[in-house]
Amino acid sequence: MQGPRPVVLSGPSGAGKSTLLKKLFKDYENVFGFSVSHTTRQPRPGEVNGKDYHFVTREEMQKEIDAGEFIEHAEFSGNMYGTSKAAVQAVQAQNQICVLDIDIQGVKNIKKTELNPIYISVQPPSVEILEKRLRERKTETEESLQKRLRAARVDLELSKEPGLFDLVIINDDLEKAYSELKEVLLEEIKKTEESRKS
Repeated sequence: MQGPRPVVLSGPSGAGKSTLLKKLFKDYENVFGFSVSHTTRQPRPGEVNGKDYHFVTREEMQKEIDAGEFIEHAEFSGNMYGTSKAAVQAVQAQNQICVLDIDIQGVKNIKKTELNPIYISVQPPSVEILEKRLRERKTETEESLQKRLRAARVDLELSKEPGLFDLVIINDDLEKAYSELKEVLLEEIKKTEESRKS
């Protein structure tokens, strides 16, 4: 795959990945691009097909997975999620750093591919703080909240594996977390901006 090295961002829901990415996308307009994931779940209000996700049927997605069109895929809460090769290539074709927001299963799958991204884990200071953040969002039922917390505990445990991530950011201070994120990406950002000029 040509173009700048992609970035794999992982970490439990509520760790602050979206907040950090919003800042990054705002500060470096057009340098980063999101690979749009596929999912078999129903769109939430306001979500746009092709922008938030590629909403597909289980049959369609399974067919493409079987054909080797996906870099990674996983099942979560009865729905399939995945990143297609085409989604990453679409971003790289625009000479952007492709950002993949992926769970720990996905990270392990990508390790088996030729993608060669920068692996970053964003983590909450503690599971208690994570629970507080998720409750404040008011987007979860108690059942789905507990499910997310269980997944987060597993995620945090698995992410301790040596060599899995190039950088682990403990997001207890947003500005500090953001500067750590920028620092590890600076080289790719510079390369991307320079290749734009040429």
